[in-house]
Order: sequence, then C-alpha cells, then structure tokens
Amino acid sequence: MSSIPAETVPLDSPKVAAADHYARHWTFDRPGPIRIGSDEHGEMFARMLLETHNPYKPRVLDWPKLDPEAHRRLTSLPIWDIAVQTEGRASLRVLDYAATIRDPLMNEAMVMDGNEEARHKKVLSNLVEAYGVVLEPEPEYTGYKDLEWGWMRTGYSECIDSFFAFGLFEAARRSGYFPPDLVDTFEPVIQEEARHILFFANWAAWQRARQPLWRKPYFLAKTAAVWAVLIWDRLVMARDLGGASKQTNFTASSDSIGISMDASELIDICLAENDRRMAGYDPRLLRPTTVPFFIRIARRFMRNPRPASAPA
Repeated sequence: MSSIPAETVPLDSPKVAAADHYARHWTFDRPGPIRIGSDEHGEMFARMLLETHNPYKPRVLDWPKLDPEAHRRLTSLPIWDIAVQTEGRASLRVLDYAATIRDPLMNEAMVMDGNEEARHKKVLSNLVEAYGVVLEPEPEYTGYKDLEWGWMRTGYSECIDSFFAFGLFEAARRSGYFPPDLVDTFEPVIQEEARHILFFANWAAWQRARQPLWRKPYFLAKTAAVWAVLIWDRLVMARDLGGASKQTNFTASSDSIGISMDASELIDICLAENDRRMAGYDPRLLRPTTVPFFIRIARRFMRNPRPASAPA
C-alpha cells in the first residue's frame, strides 16, 4: 500500500479512512489451505504485516484540546514513563532479532514491526509532550545475548498486555473517561498492536514447525521459560499493587479508567474486543490463543455481570 503524506492529508479525509480500513482487513491472495510452517505460511503472515501498514505520522496527529478535568485525568495516570520505556525496548529487541533474519521478506516484516514499535513510542512521547507530562530519563537499553529470546519475550508479553488493553480501551471509550477525539486519535495504535500479536502468533507457530526434530524440545522449553518469566513478572506487579504503587499497572483495574465494573464484565469486553480486532484478517492466519483460552476458563467460574440497575 502506498504511503500517505500525513502532513498534507486531513485526518478525516477519505484517504486516511481508506488506510485505516486496509489496516484492519486483509486476505492472502493465494487460495486453498496453508500448511503451518510452510514457505507459503511465512509469506502470508509477513505480507499481512507489510500490506496492512497504516502510514500515519506521529508528529502530525491532531491531539485534541482537553478541558481542565479531562487534562487532569490524563496527566495524573502514572503509566506514561513505563509505557514509553516499554515501547522503546520492544522496538530495539525486535530490530535486534530482525538483523539475524536472512529471508528478505521476513526481514522486511520484522523491521516493519520494530519500526512500528518505535512509532508507538513516538506517539506516546508526543502525547505527553502535548499535554505537559514530564517523563523520567530513560534507563540505558541492555539487550539479550540470545536475540531470539528478546524477540519472544517481547512478542508473548504483547500477547498478554494487548488482550487486556483492548478491553480497557473500549471500557474507557464507553465510560467517557477519555474524550472521544482523543480516543479516535489513539485508536490506530491499539489496532496496530492487534496486527503485531497476530504476526507474532504466526511466527511462533511457523518457527516451531520448522525446527528440526532434535531441536524441537529445546524450542518448546524456551517458549515455556519465556511464559514462566512473564507470569512471574506479572505476579510481582500484582503483589506490588497492594502497596504504595497501587496504580503502577494501568491494566490492573477498571477503576483506573474511571468506570467501575465486575471482573466478569471487563473480561467479557476483553474477549469481545479481541475477537473484533482480529476479525478482518484472513481466517487462515492463526490467532493468539493462550491468553483468551485461560481467560475463558476463568470466566466459567465467575458470576454474570450485575444488571445495570442493580445496586453495587
């Protein structure tokens, strides 16, 4: 898809709307079943990422003017430092791994992924600059000797965080916690995360299927170790929520976005949003399943949300 010069195209123009549509809807032009791990599979998910790229420019995003209360709510959220740093680390880890990929198409897709992560950091940096949030100095980036480990840790981490971010973003939209104009401006970044985890889920399955028989146990053990580290990180974060840093993790509570709801209701929104954001892409592409699978199991043991008229 050709680049759109955002400096000269209004954000509400048909061209921008078309770019947004193509970022959410894509079908591989080769009919028939696709074998996981095949060259066709690799081509399919690499082209998906490349051809659904939305060429918005962070510097010219139209950050809306906020009323004093909305400005206070936005700038008081204690998430901006960690959000900017997380996107910056993600970009560098992805680009580190991309440098090891020899296949031209897969390398191009990996570089696109890393550059989009860098663009997320730029969007967040521009947002906090526009609204006067002062960030702490960023720590020095230290990568991993095992570059594949860094890429896998980033990919699986995004699979966890994006699932909950989809639901929380929608809950914030419904509650009016963020002004509609700000939600609309930030929406492309949220959808971009859906593309990233779709790309990663297919890469993980593709890479696993292509491992020689003798190396498959090692790759599976490596995957399990990544999950163990990520789960431990989130358990530590959940423990910290009981202390002074109760609001460190923005995804920990719907209260942080100004709406009070049952856990079951928030989970239902997360599941619905996850399905909605993935729905426009070729059904032959594998979807991230681990987090939705376990969340659906947990949901079975929860009561249904209270009716809106019921007392809290």
